[in-house]
Amino acid sequence: MNSRRSWVIFSAAVFAYLVAIMQRGSLGVAGVEATERFDIAAVALSTLAVVQLAVYAGLQVPVGVIIDRIGPRSLIIFGATLMTLGQSTLAVSETLPVAIIGRVLVGAGDAMTFISAIRLLSVWFSGARLPVVSQLLGTLGQTGQLLSIFPFALALHAWGWTPAYLSAAGLSVLAAVVVLVFVSDAPLGATRPGPPIVWRTSLRHLTESLARPGTQLGFWSHFVTQSSVTMFTLLWGFPFLSIGLGYGPNGAAVLLSLILLSAALSGPMLGILSSRYPFRRSNIVLAIVSAMGMAWIAVLAWPGQPPLWIVVVLMLVIAIGGPGSLIGFDFARTFNPARSLGSATGVVNVGGFLASLVMMLLIGVVLDVIDRARGGSGIPSEMYSLDAFRVAFAVQFPVVGAGVVFLLAARRATRRKLHEEEAIEVAPVWIALGRAIARRDRSDRA
Repeated sequence: MNSRRSWVIFSAAVFAYLVAIMQRGSLGVAGVEATERFDIAAVALSTLAVVQLAVYAGLQVPVGVIIDRIGPRSLIIFGATLMTLGQSTLAVSETLPVAIIGRVLVGAGDAMTFISAIRLLSVWFSGARLPVVSQLLGTLGQTGQLLSIFPFALALHAWGWTPAYLSAAGLSVLAAVVVLVFVSDAPLGATRPGPPIVWRTSLRHLTESLARPGTQLGFWSHFVTQSSVTMFTLLWGFPFLSIGLGYGPNGAAVLLSLILLSAALSGPMLGILSSRYPFRRSNIVLAIVSAMGMAWIAVLAWPGQPPLWIVVVLMLVIAIGGPGSLIGFDFARTFNPARSLGSATGVVNVGGFLASLVMMLLIGVVLDVIDRARGGSGIPSEMYSLDAFRVAFAVQFPVVGAGVVFLLAARRATRRKLHEEEAIEVAPVWIALGRAIARRDRSDRA
C-alpha cells in the first residue's frame, strides 16, 4: 500500500472518473441546444437529466454489491463501454425517446465508475493518506466538468451536435483502454478473498450495512452536500447564468469554471480536516450546508439583478458541497467492515444523486408552470427568466432541510452506538470548544 504502483492506479482511476464526469455534465452545457433540437419544454429537458441520475442512483447499491464479488477494474471498463454507447446514441438522436435511451446508458456507465474508483483506493492506500487521496480523486475528477464546459461546449458550437457527442464518446474508449492496461484490483501478493460469495451473503451484507447508523449518516451527509452543486452543474446552472442572469454562453462557462477552482482548493483542506478531526465530520458537513443556504438566499432574495460579485460568491460556496460530499464515504468506511464496504459506498452515493434528481425535476416543473401562466411561449429567453428561476431554485430549501433533519437523527444514533460499543462520547461542538478553552486557560495559568 501507499507505493509507487498505488499512484499509477490512482492516476488511472482519476482519468476514468474525470471522463465519466465529462460525460455526465455534457448535457448541462447543451441544455439550450437540446431544448431547440428536440423541441421540448423545461420539464422534458429536466427529464433527460433526471432519467440519467435516476439510473445512476438506482444502480449504486447493486453495483456496490457486485464490486464486492468481482472487483472494481472490470466494472470501470464496462462502465466506460456503456458511456461510449450512450453518448454515441445521443449523438445521432433526433427525438426525445432516443435521447433518453442514450442518457440511460450514460447513467448506467457512470454509476459503475466512482464507487469502483473509491474501492480501488481503499485497497491501494491506507492510514491517514486514504481520506486525502479520496478527496483528491473527487477534486481532480471534477476537472472533467472543465472538459464539458470548455472543449465540449466549443465543439458543440463549432462542429454541431453529432460530431461533439461522438468526440465525447471517443474519450470513454480511451478511458477503458487506460484502465485495462494500468489497473489491477489488488497489489501482487496481497491476500485475496476466496471464491466469490453467494448472492444471499451479499444481500445480507447489504442489509447489515443499511442498518448501521454510520451508513445512514454517510447517506444523509451526501444528500445535503452534493445535491445543490450537482443540480446546478448538470442542468440548470448554464441556462440560469447564460439567460436568466444574461451573461451569455461564454460568461456562463467562465462562472461555472469557478466551481471547479473552488472545489480544487477546498477538497484537500476538507480531506485534512476529516482526517484530523474524525469525530467532527458531521459538523463540517453542517457548516458547508449552512454556507450554501446563505449564499443561495443572498442571490435569490437580491432585489433586481444580483451583482456579479455575489454570483461569484455563490459559485465558490456551492462548489464546496462537491468535495464535502466525500465525507459521506468516510462515514461508510469508518463504520463498515471491508466485506461490505462496496455495498455501503453504493448506499451513500445514492444520497446526493437522489436529492439532485428530485431538485432537477421539481425545478423543471416549476419553470413550466410559470411559463404556462405567462402564456406558454416555450421560448428559452422567457422560460429561463431570472424571476422564474428565483421561484424554481427555492425548491432546494425543503429538500435539503428534510435531509438535515434525517442527518441529525442519524448522527445521534451513531454517537449513541459509539458510546455503547467503544465507550467513546462525542460531546456537542460548543461543549467541546468550552472544554478546550478551559484546558488552555488552566495550561496558561500553570
